[in-house]
Amino acid sequence: MKQEEIKVRLKKYLERDRNGIRRELLKILLDGEKYTTDEIYNRLKDRLNVSVNKRGVSAMVGLMCARLGILKTELGERNKYYIKPEYVDLVKEFIDIN
Repeated sequence: MKQEEIKVRLKKYLERDRNGIRRELLKILLDGEKYTTDEIYNRLKDRLNVSVNKRGVSAMVGLMCARLGILKTELGERNKYYIKPEYVDLVKEFIDIN
């Protein structure tokens, strides 16, 4: 997928981020670690003053994988997710600007 297409999709995705959860999720994934949805959920719960639930976090992660195409899944007993290396700089730049 082309970088410009990713930017457009990412912009649209973040425009619907009313309470900052999506942006915070991206910030968590930008640290370079691989996380399960439970680990992402726990980090979001600790960082935000808004209510999040595990199913919602799973849905966000799934959407980022399927529609945005910026996440990679490491399959195992518990799937782990991380930002594809080729999109790290783009996401960092986008988060800093917007």
